[in-house]
Amino acid sequence: MIGKARRAVLYLALTLGLGLVVTPFGWAVLSSFKSEPEIRRDPPTGVPEAPTLAGYRELFDRLDLFPIFLNSVAAAVIIVAANLLFCSMVAYALTKLPFRAAGLVFALVMAQMMVPPIVLMIPQFVVVANIGLVDTLLGIVLPYLVTPLGVFLMRQFMAEIPDELVHAARIDGAGEFRIFFRIVLPLCRPALATLTLVTFLAAWNNFLWPAVVAQNQDTYTLPVALAIFSNQESTHYGLLLAGAVVVVAPIVAIFLALQRFFVEGIANTGLK
Repeated sequence: MIGKARRAVLYLALTLGLGLVVTPFGWAVLSSFKSEPEIRRDPPTGVPEAPTLAGYRELFDRLDLFPIFLNSVAAAVIIVAANLLFCSMVAYALTKLPFRAAGLVFALVMAQMMVPPIVLMIPQFVVVANIGLVDTLLGIVLPYLVTPLGVFLMRQFMAEIPDELVHAARIDGAGEFRIFFRIVLPLCRPALATLTLVTFLAAWNNFLWPAVVAQNQDTYTLPVALAIFSNQESTHYGLLLAGAVVVVAPIVAIFLALQRFFVEGIANTGLK
């Protein structure tokens, strides 16, 4: 009986916690389909009385959001793809290609994780400016093509893959690239899914660096464009809520699609 009571209390606490987290997002989604007078009504309403897409139409028309949305998608996809490839390669070298400096390289990766990103922003901007990539998509994504967290995640997972598989493939005459792409990477799907979600979340929500590099609306990403627009239209709640939903929706969709692999990857990479 005591065990059942504890389990009931635990489920109740988890349900309350979930409600506290989900309620603001649910309210934002519902309110994005309300008219401006209904959003401002006191007391507020729950379900929209007369659902409308006016906020979304105005968002895409006035802000010209579609090209900005494509900028965010392109930046996130490039960063995710680069991290999946390069972080996996670094992790493979650290775990399956033993060399004397492997421990030192991994220590430097761990040290890099402890450096606040804001400290590196000025040197990064100087480098990007010197090679002429300011106000370009490549300038936005360049500092994030390989991340220390990605190397750490993939290294921790690949360390659990038996070395005998790699040795057997080498004996059969397989080259390192074939071993990497045909044997090791297929076994890393949970870690790759975890890295995809973590990297996409960081790239999609990144604000400060794109705000520094992007100089005009042609290179704005969604967080930058919505932040600038909110300063101009701070009282237009329907439009701002519609923008918030547009930013959050891709993240939720990717998490739901990769949820099973994400949980497995976290459990197997030491981030318990």
